[in-house]
Amino acid sequence: MKTVVIGFLGSQLDSGGTQARWERWRPTVSLCQHEDLVVDRLELLHARPHQKLAEALVLDIATVSPETTVNLHLVDPRDPWDFQDVYGRLHDFARGYAFDVDRERYLMHITTGTHVAQICMFLLTEARYFPASLLQTAPPRRNDGDPKGSYAIIDLDLSRYDQLAARFARETQDSTSFLKSGIATRNGAFNRTIDEIERVAVRSRSPVLLIGPTGAGKSQLAKRIYELKKARHQVKGEFVEVNCATLRGDSAMSTLFGHTRGAFTGAQVARAGLLRTADGGIVFLDEIGELGADEQAMLLRAIEEKRFFPMGSDKEVRSDFQLIAGTNRDLRDDVRAGRFRDDLLARIDHWTFRLPALRERPEDIEPNVDYELARYAEQVGENVRFNAEARRAFLRFATSNEAVWAGNFRELSACVARMATLAEGGRITESTVASEVERLKSAWHGSATDGLERVLDAERLAQIDPFDRVQLAAVVDACRRSNSMAAAGRRLFAVSRAQRTAINDSDRLRKYLARFGLDWASVVGSGVREP
Repeated sequence: MKTVVIGFLGSQLDSGGTQARWERWRPTVSLCQHEDLVVDRLELLHARPHQKLAEALVLDIATVSPETTVNLHLVDPRDPWDFQDVYGRLHDFARGYAFDVDRERYLMHITTGTHVAQICMFLLTEARYFPASLLQTAPPRRNDGDPKGSYAIIDLDLSRYDQLAARFARETQDSTSFLKSGIATRNGAFNRTIDEIERVAVRSRSPVLLIGPTGAGKSQLAKRIYELKKARHQVKGEFVEVNCATLRGDSAMSTLFGHTRGAFTGAQVARAGLLRTADGGIVFLDEIGELGADEQAMLLRAIEEKRFFPMGSDKEVRSDFQLIAGTNRDLRDDVRAGRFRDDLLARIDHWTFRLPALRERPEDIEPNVDYELARYAEQVGENVRFNAEARRAFLRFATSNEAVWAGNFRELSACVARMATLAEGGRITESTVASEVERLKSAWHGSATDGLERVLDAERLAQIDPFDRVQLAAVVDACRRSNSMAAAGRRLFAVSRAQRTAINDSDRLRKYLARFGLDWASVVGSGVREP
C-alpha cells in the first residue's frame, strides 16, 4: 500500500534561506527524509504567490527522496485568514480528488500553512472528507545535528478517540445529573427535558423561560444552570434572583434597574439595581408575568441592548446578563388579555421548557424522598430511615389519586422533613406516616373553597354564586386527584357518560372550566396564586 501525504506549503518554514537551507529544519522536505516513513507521493498545496518556492521544493525533495512523486496544486484563497474561503477551497479539493483507500494510505500534514488552513484541514479530516490520518512534524531538539526532526501519526479512528467520546458522554451525563441535584429521576419526559436544558445551558446565552406550577423547582433549576455555566467558565458575574410578584410601584423599577439619589421620596442613597448586579452573570426573574407595563418595556430594552436608564438618571448603564424567567401560567393568555407585552414574550420565549407538577411524575416521588432524607441528614447531622412497611405505606399514598401535592416538590420536601423530625430513634414508623397522611389530607381538603382560592383571585371569586362555587370546588378537587383531563372527565361524568354514544369528557370538562376563566394547567398547577 502506497503512502500519500497531503499538505500545505509553509512559506516561512519551508524556504529555509538560500545559503543554509540544508542545515535548517524545513517541514515539507523533512517529512520525506525519515527512513521509517517512505512517502510515495506528496500532494503539495500552495497559494499563487508561492509558486516559485513550490517548484524549488520539488527539486529539493527529489534530491533527498527520489522515490517521492510531488504533485503541485494551486489552492489560492482570496484571504488566507478567512475561514469560510479557506474551508471552501479545501473542501472543493477533497471532493475532486480521486482517493483510492484500498491501495493507498493517506496522511494529512497539518504542521504547515496558516492556522486557519491547519484548523480547516483537521476539520475536513475529522469529517472524513479526507480519508486520512493526521501527520504532525516537529523540529529537532536543540543541539541535535540531524535537521529532519521528528513526526507523529494521529489516527482519528483509534479506540482512544472513542474513549474521548465516551468521556465527553460521561461529562454530559454528569452535567444532567447535576441539574437534577443528583436525583435519579425516572420520568422519561422530564429526563429528556433536562438533557435538552443541559445542551442549551452550555451552548447558548439566549433567554430561557421555565414554565411550571409553584414548587416544581424552577428556582432551583435556574440556580443549577448558573452553577453549571460557572463551572464551564461561561459566566463570571453573580446569580441574582427576584420574585416579580413581590415588586410593586417605584420599588419594582428601583429593585430591577436601580435609582439615583433623590429619584423618588425616600431615595436617600443611590442603588445599583439587580440587573446591574447581574452583569456578566444570570438574573432569574420568577413570576415574570407579575411585572407591570413600565417594567416590561424597560426589561425588553435591557435584554436586547444590554443598556437601560436607572430611575432619575439621564445616563445609561450597561449590564451584559443572561435572563432566565419563570412563570406558573400561560403568558400567551396574558398577552391576549393585554397584561403582558407580546414583543417581550417573543424575546424571552427563545428557549422554553415546561417543568411538570409532582403529580405528573409519580415514578419520581421515591427518588425524591430519598434525596430529601439525605438532605435532612446533611442539615441536621442525623440519619433517618423508613421502616419497610412505613415506606411502602407512604409511597402507596404519595403516588395515589388521593395525593394532591398542591405545593409540588416543595410540599414533598416539607412533608419528609416533618416525618424525619418526628421519627424516634431515626426510624419513620407506620404511625408517623399515618399522622402525616392525615395532615396532608386535611390541608388539601380542609374546606370546600380552599381549592378555588388557589386558582381564582378574590375579585373573580366574589363574582361567582355560592351554588356555583360549591360545584366548581368539587370539579377542581377532582381534577387535582386525576393524572389527566380524560381521567378527571371519567371521574366527574361517570354516570352520564354511560348514557351517551359519543363521549368526549375532556372537551366537556374544558368548556366547563373555561366558563370561569380556568384551564387544566391552571387547576392542576395548584399554585397559580398562593393564598
